[in-house]
Amino acid sequence: MALLTAARPVSIGPRPIQQAQIIHISLPVPMSQFPDARFVTSANAASQFLPDSGSEVAVAGRSNAGKSSAINVIVNRRQFARTSKTPGRTQLVNFFDLRDGQRLVDLPGYGFAQVAASVRRHWGQLLQEYFETRESLNGLILVVDVRRQLQDFDRQMIAFASSVSLPIHVLLTKSDKLKRGKAATALLQVKKELGDTATVQLFSALNRQGVEEAREILERFLSGK
Repeated sequence: MALLTAARPVSIGPRPIQQAQIIHISLPVPMSQFPDARFVTSANAASQFLPDSGSEVAVAGRSNAGKSSAINVIVNRRQFARTSKTPGRTQLVNFFDLRDGQRLVDLPGYGFAQVAASVRRHWGQLLQEYFETRESLNGLILVVDVRRQLQDFDRQMIAFASSVSLPIHVLLTKSDKLKRGKAATALLQVKKELGDTATVQLFSALNRQGVEEAREILERFLSGK
């Protein structure tokens, strides 16, 4: 008689799932063009300016135009120029070393700031003396809110710079606040008003529009070209 032998038990179940290997890729972090940049000093009088040697580029703009944010993004250093919720806090001429012999100078901004008339007169005299006496000054970057366009302060800065044949570049900041068509129209209007007096571009510290162009201008001014 045939005997039935028990079959070898068969293991039935899900096959072991091999875990996917996760590969971590480190993307390069953009380095600042000015890794050794640092604040040097503030001046409230011409006698307190740094020695007039090397090359420097001035940055000016009305209060609330986004000047500090623009500087931080262009230099690629967070809080390099202090931003404030209270417009008009830049009330001194601030000198920053970018590289050996190359400086950025953050000029006082006003217009929105609530300051006494005597302070405004002092700022005007200080800025005029700065533009007229600095042999190392190679260019002016003027920060203008694209929604406001050129105001009296901006035209005064342009006049100071033009009086000493200084190259001028205008950043129309906060371009992200306008639709593309309106921003383009504002750009054309400012270019038409300034003609050959200055070069002009759209700029946004928020979405980084125009940052590379602004950096190229800064480098060109620093080199004296």
